[in-house]
Amino acid sequence: MSTRLCELLGIKYPVIQGGMAWVATAELAAAVSNGGGLGLIAAGGAPAEAVREQIQKCRTMTDKPFGVNVMLMSPFADEVMRVILEEKPAVVATGAGNPAKYILALKEAGIKICPVIASVAMAKRMEKSGADAVIAEGTEAGGHIGELTTMVLVPQVVDAVSIPVVAAGGFADKRGMIAAMALGADGIQVGTRFICSDECIAHENYKQAVIKAKDRDAVVTGRSTGAPVRALKNKLTREYQRLEKEGAPAEEIEQLGVGGLRRAFMDGDTETGSLMAGQSAAMVTKIEPCADIIKSYFEDTAEILKTIADKMEVK
Repeated sequence: MSTRLCELLGIKYPVIQGGMAWVATAELAAAVSNGGGLGLIAAGGAPAEAVREQIQKCRTMTDKPFGVNVMLMSPFADEVMRVILEEKPAVVATGAGNPAKYILALKEAGIKICPVIASVAMAKRMEKSGADAVIAEGTEAGGHIGELTTMVLVPQVVDAVSIPVVAAGGFADKRGMIAAMALGADGIQVGTRFICSDECIAHENYKQAVIKAKDRDAVVTGRSTGAPVRALKNKLTREYQRLEKEGAPAEEIEQLGVGGLRRAFMDGDTETGSLMAGQSAAMVTKIEPCADIIKSYFEDTAEILKTIADKMEVK
């Protein structure tokens, strides 16, 4: 399958790997790119030189296009962007903020810019600022989220902008991919499914927590602070919910999460670690190589399309 996204980014399949903090390392990004998608290294809250090391490491593992996801709320965002302008990965995706002040420099460096957006207004603003594509992320996604669902956000963004739109949030298999294309998207962003890949270096406990997740296990905390996050429910999320219910100060609630993702990713702490994952976690049942995961979204789709056609046939 070739779409405008494939042409824009020079990739075989219209799949972007989500820029999951801690999870999206050089190993995962390279494996996704080698599998025909676009891998992303997550800058997260890492200092600039750590991001440089990841970019350089990724280059030793793939000769395919890859990118960096920059969390704009990071105190190191400016320094990370300077490193990116020096290292010149193929793509930059951004989250948690407006990347407008960086776009001109990125484009002059030949770097494609694909901001993550959660509203039509932001999509329009990004197109006007010169973004090459937008990633429309619904509330089903893991990590930091917006309020609109993927199903309603994506078609509205597609109608509002002329640049390619990537649908994100809730895509665990080929059925979701077909639905995204039906909504008008040029590709999908996949995050949670890639946690359970051979090449992801997350702790095995984290991967198994995703595989064991049920349909209602991916819950949202932090709405009272204005920074909602979706993660698998555990002791940490229950404590978040208790503090929010009691009206605790935002600073106390935010402090609770410090180091949580590291504990889950590095230590395999499934009780007090932040097991960030989307609602699609309940659809993930096994650990596979990234290349096989990507192909699974596009192989044997004819039967699904035939079923759709049969259901729509006028009797």
